[in-house]
Amino acid sequence: MSAPISSSSARQAALAALIEPDPAHKVKLALALRDDLHQGRVSIDPTSCVQTPPNAALPGRPEKPELIPAQQMPRRNPRDPKGHAALLHSIAHIEFNAINLALDAVWRFQNLPEDFYRDWIRVAAEEAEHFTLLRNHLRGIGAEYGDFPAHNGLWDMAEKTAGEVLARMALVPRTLEARGLDVNPSIRAKLAAAGDARGAEILDRILADEIGHVAIGNRWYHWACTQTGRNPLTAHDELAAAFDAPRIKPPFNRDARLQAGFSTEELAQLERAI
Repeated sequence: MSAPISSSSARQAALAALIEPDPAHKVKLALALRDDLHQGRVSIDPTSCVQTPPNAALPGRPEKPELIPAQQMPRRNPRDPKGHAALLHSIAHIEFNAINLALDAVWRFQNLPEDFYRDWIRVAAEEAEHFTLLRNHLRGIGAEYGDFPAHNGLWDMAEKTAGEVLARMALVPRTLEARGLDVNPSIRAKLAAAGDARGAEILDRILADEIGHVAIGNRWYHWACTQTGRNPLTAHDELAAAFDAPRIKPPFNRDARLQAGFSTEELAQLERAI
């Protein structure tokens, strides 16, 4: 079990984990927050105003990997040892960003139901577990997180939606993270074809958990739509246009998206937009 965290405020502890630059320590803080919340050692105060320390970087991250524009990311051939490591590295970076995204939702947004914070604390811990699995697997093939460049698309959208919980839920978990449900099977197949049974196994674990994470995003998206009087079927496209979100292209993992709470009507709308 992780060591207890120092703050009695769950949202303050989430901010401390978010600004932590060392990946291993960030993982420990995220896991400790989940454990301490479960054991009642921290409490959630939705009304508190949690301030960032002066000069704190959001999010905290190590000097490497170097961040480059997504369109400059090199192609990765998983049958080539370097390409294989680079592919695993890209997934690890997504999971590292996902830890930060969940922690950011916990500390940033005030006056929401306590279950909102509990949900995203759980997500942060599970993303930390995913990152650890991938980092350890990278080490097993002679690589390390930070050895390859990465892009910052997930966090860029988090910054764009920092002022509106509805936009955050619509465009991060329901759009960018849901894309992971679509591409996971093809990446898993590439790893398996390259003889990486362990990598394929980790992708299976990630897909199973990410269905739940996207479901949480769907839950709070629909809740926020109800609170603001928005139609869930039209609000997403309106927000995507307003915040310049990337267009989601096929293929779509219909089964996973249905399990994650997308309705058949929503999926039909998504497919019509192609």
